[in-house]
Amino acid sequence: MKTLNLIGLDKEKSKELVNHLNDLLANYQIFYQNLRGFHWNVKGSNFFELHAKFEEYYNDAIEKVDEIAERVLTLEGTPLHSYSAYMKQAEIKEVTGVSDGNRCVKEIVGNLGILIRKEREILALAAEIGDDGTQDMINPYISEQEKNLWMLRAYLSE
Repeated sequence: MKTLNLIGLDKEKSKELVNHLNDLLANYQIFYQNLRGFHWNVKGSNFFELHAKFEEYYNDAIEKVDEIAERVLTLEGTPLHSYSAYMKQAEIKEVTGVSDGNRCVKEIVGNLGILIRKEREILALAAEIGDDGTQDMINPYISEQEKNLWMLRAYLSE
């Protein structure tokens, strides 16, 4: 017999979903920190444009970090909360010492690809277990990031 958690989802499947969300959380934390570094260190003729864009992206990323952690808690899990755990878990790797705007944008493009892939996996698992709340959270992430990915790739094609 299935055992349900307080929000009516299968406990075991929810644990699996929590693991995926914690993985996403770790990746977002590294992505966020990379964006901060790009914002602080970018140089060149596109400085003003990229400096502002990277700030927009890191503000968005930190909001998602909080939402993901709170969803983990809603599913009765414990969100990862140390940089050592993030570094160990994340597929996105820290980027240091980059000031070239195009290189920063290329890194963001690669990172968005990783995040979208992970979000799609979460979306599929959430749908499988009937977790509408997680689906409602993740769907807009994917739509927004697909658009950002298109725009960044267009930027690089100049």
